[in-house]
Amino acid sequence: MDNMELGENLNEILKLENEPVAIKWSVKEPKNVEKEEGKSRFCNKLIKAMDGEIFYATLEEEECMGGARYSGLKDMHEYPANVQSGAFMVPKGLYKDIPAVQRSRKNEIYINPGIFNAIIFSPLNKAEFEPDVIFILCNAQQGMEILHANSYDSGKHGMGADAVPVCSSMAASPYMTGKVTYGFGDVASRQSMNISPEEIMVSIPASDLPRIVSNLREMRTKMFFKEE
Repeated sequence: MDNMELGENLNEILKLENEPVAIKWSVKEPKNVEKEEGKSRFCNKLIKAMDGEIFYATLEEEECMGGARYSGLKDMHEYPANVQSGAFMVPKGLYKDIPAVQRSRKNEIYINPGIFNAIIFSPLNKAEFEPDVIFILCNAQQGMEILHANSYDSGKHGMGADAVPVCSSMAASPYMTGKVTYGFGDVASRQSMNISPEEIMVSIPASDLPRIVSNLREMRTKMFFKEE
């Protein structure tokens, strides 16, 4: 089953309102995909792809310091001291003080810098490349069914994401851990993406997607998941 079929099956089975997004990290800038015009935050790139855009972005197109750092496009040590310490987040109300920021960062996941130069974004049903991660913006019921489908034949559990940036929790985390990840996003990304209070986020390592889609289809024949 190719990406178009997988995307169409996900939409059909779960009745998704938002198109799943395919994300791929690339060592080189791709020649067969258009470069993003202008700058945007990593989380807004996801919205662009949900709305049908296909593009790649480099560090030059990343507007957010967190987006550049967590996605592996820039080394944290290249930032000024107030960014490295997290001091700039204290007045914003994200943390009470710098020690809290530093403790939080010890548990945050990011892509190692210096490896990738570009990230490709596309609606899943239009992706002509092999993605690394599939990002889904959905409601709680749909997210619950994805997690059940992940466990259905494997017994594996998804990984819950804390209130860290989406570029970490919903992109770097499933890439680095290989685990289905679910969460609510963080206050900055939810505002920037203009998503509703009811929506949650789920990201799937692309290698797990065919299995999960197949399981969702089979689960529809079972008692708890039959449609009325």
